[in-house]
Amino acid sequence: MDVIFGRNKKEQLEPVRAKVTGRIPPWFQGTLLRNGPGMHTVGEASYNHWFDGLALLHSFTIKDGEVYYRSKYLRSDTYNSNIEANRIVVSEFGTMAYPDPCKNIFSKAFTYLSYIIPDFTDNCLINIMKCGEDFYATTETNYIRKINPYTLETLEKVDYRKYVAINMATAHPHYDKAGNILNMGTSIVEKGKTKYVIFKIPASVPEDKKEKSSWKHTEVLCSITSRSLLSPSYYHSFGLTENYIVFLEQPFKLDILKLATAYMRGVSWASCLTFHKEDKTYIHIVDRRTGKSLPTKFYTDPMVVFHHVNAYEESGCILFDVIAYEDNNLYQLFYLANLNKEFEENAKLTTIPTFKRFAVPLHLDKNAEMGSNLVTLASTTAKALKGKDDHVYCHPELFDEGLELPRINYEYNGKHYRYVFAIEVQMSPIPNKILKYDLLTKSSLNWREEHCWPSEPVFVPTPGAKEEDDGKIGKNRRQWLYL
Repeated sequence: MDVIFGRNKKEQLEPVRAKVTGRIPPWFQGTLLRNGPGMHTVGEASYNHWFDGLALLHSFTIKDGEVYYRSKYLRSDTYNSNIEANRIVVSEFGTMAYPDPCKNIFSKAFTYLSYIIPDFTDNCLINIMKCGEDFYATTETNYIRKINPYTLETLEKVDYRKYVAINMATAHPHYDKAGNILNMGTSIVEKGKTKYVIFKIPASVPEDKKEKSSWKHTEVLCSITSRSLLSPSYYHSFGLTENYIVFLEQPFKLDILKLATAYMRGVSWASCLTFHKEDKTYIHIVDRRTGKSLPTKFYTDPMVVFHHVNAYEESGCILFDVIAYEDNNLYQLFYLANLNKEFEENAKLTTIPTFKRFAVPLHLDKNAEMGSNLVTLASTTAKALKGKDDHVYCHPELFDEGLELPRINYEYNGKHYRYVFAIEVQMSPIPNKILKYDLLTKSSLNWREEHCWPSEPVFVPTPGAKEEDDGKIGKNRRQWLYL
């Protein structure tokens, strides 16, 4: 059985009733919005990377035991420009495009260089973000697109740069109890510094405020200065506890000078990302109440992390869980040329992720002996070993291998928790199993079905649930796989 990557998916503009196996509980009602690449070929031009495909929005409306599905391409400026030209004219991360093949590329390149950072795509294909009563398709650039959650119509474009000085932002924000958004973005060479900026977007605006737009009330909570002015760390997510923010400055870095000259050199922006295996991964802990980082210099071995799982505080320590890779091969694997290779060839590129727990002491014992473990919790084997000059090396506790796209009961975000819901990836990037992983027993339950490839699981708690795992898991066939 062959799986072919890169074929274009057709829209389903009118709702179609899905076949339901089993019984959906009466309380399980609402609409699940998903997002992802759907079109990898425009005219005779094709994208190079899976993550470059034009965004296709999906909705699954669940009501009275029935499920109705529809899908529609995000009508971004990128989509409209490509379709009008009948070829790819807007660059994506793994595909460099030239709007006018007859124009001297050097003139365009010099325009880019004058601004240092090129204008990025608004092909928002990664996630869906909720802001108050509004929904936005997101990606990792400075642009997001508002959408109608019922019709999937594309609405206005929002540029983060109008409200906070960042060039890129994560597509995985957090939400506090009031529904406010907390997110991170990178501010490149702003006033002589490159910073990682944490900011808050309010879910609602007080009645006494003249300006009613939540975006106009965006607030910078704090910032972390990058260790390198022209090579900031790439990151896909971050951790959050009740009082602290956890940020990993990993040695997977974006070379800004290469980025600024990528168009002129005819290479993709992805080629400007490099994993520095000789460097450390630095752990930054920021106090949300003061906006200041802990003075202790925490670090661990080099790794690449895309997804934080959760973080929480316990007896003077912060424990945070991540899905970690030994290198950046995962991104390389998702080039379409690699995805469509034989299984044996793909296996050479595949790096199996490891579920890791780190423990960071909030207060450094100045009198502790060099090399001593500063973590005294009985709940974890993770260590924090005291070094010279307030440096602390963090050695993780290892859980299972092969978990990815982790989700939790979000009511437990930033709190002590026990269960993780994820897909399993082993020697292939194609998931075929959903796991419920128990952190206490280090055991798992799994679901799989022949010819089904599940996507990221979504946990929905039962109304009034008292137990963390009392709820349902939403799972659907991966929309971008074709047999």
